[in-house]
Amino acid sequence: MEQKKGFHVAVLGATGAVGQQMIQSLEKKDFPISKLTLLSSARSAGSTVRYKGEELTVQEATSESFANVDIALFSAGGSVSKEFAHYAVAHGAIVVDNTSAFRMDENVPLVVPEVNEEDIHNHKGIIANPNCSTIQMVVALEPIRQKFGLKKVIVSTYQAVSGSGAAAVEELQEQTKAILNEEPYEPAILPVKGDKKHYQIAFNAIPQIDKFVENGFTFEEMKMINETKKIMHLPELQVAATCVRLPIATGHSESIYFEVNDEGISSHEIKELLKDAPGIVLQDDPENQIYPMPADCVGKSDVFVGRIRNDLDNSKGFHMWVVSDNLLKGAAWNSVQIAESLINLGLVR
Repeated sequence: MEQKKGFHVAVLGATGAVGQQMIQSLEKKDFPISKLTLLSSARSAGSTVRYKGEELTVQEATSESFANVDIALFSAGGSVSKEFAHYAVAHGAIVVDNTSAFRMDENVPLVVPEVNEEDIHNHKGIIANPNCSTIQMVVALEPIRQKFGLKKVIVSTYQAVSGSGAAAVEELQEQTKAILNEEPYEPAILPVKGDKKHYQIAFNAIPQIDKFVENGFTFEEMKMINETKKIMHLPELQVAATCVRLPIATGHSESIYFEVNDEGISSHEIKELLKDAPGIVLQDDPENQIYPMPADCVGKSDVFVGRIRNDLDNSKGFHMWVVSDNLLKGAAWNSVQIAESLINLGLVR
């Protein structure tokens, strides 16, 4: 069957921060689109979004919005995904979902194209985009796993407030101004909107992202643990995570300790391996103070890796520092990459 030259793409959540990045990513990649349908809640419907010089009107999402759609990119919250994904699939669309709604569903592939693109073949209409902090970590670890094996991962994250949405970024800005001007302020969003307590994020670090579960970890930490095992097909991999919110607008950072299976590996070998790995930019020159920082990754689609060094006590252990734009590679860009993979693999009708 001859492949189409253009595809009907829908973006659900088109007015949100990630939805906007999805639209920009489609444009930047010159994605083969014959028609672009932008969808949102009733509240945002009627607004316009610019795409390739055109003003497109955002429509209210309904059960019939996905008629004749080939690929639907979802980023409007888990409850919205659960409500509309099956309508889209029933209409013949393939859904790439950027929420946690389907990530751990055994019938839904959880995909990072640089790591497990082949899993896309197993989709039944829905493909899940992993958590932002998981994506950048597995991109950095996958070349190492392939070459030297992987036994253990311990990660501490330093996550930007944009991971909690545009309102959290605004709260960070307003709090910062209030503190500098010695004015009163009342935290209302972080760590979790609507939870029992809210804390100052400006000039602070909050060691809670999402709610706590019974084992003492948070949902965000458990996402990283469970998603990493699923994506890498390593159910026995030892993974632990501590996720922290910092007063940074955009760009997640991670300090990762990992252990390989092979003996006698040097940090130089790890650097050489990552230097040419897909989706990775190596920034590792301590002598010249070159290493990744979130301020430098904003607007870039790669995963930046540096500070690679052998552990001092474990011959199989290593440390590295990984940074990425959480709204791009951590969300929108990865979703569009999945859509590209669907086309390249000939899986779109």
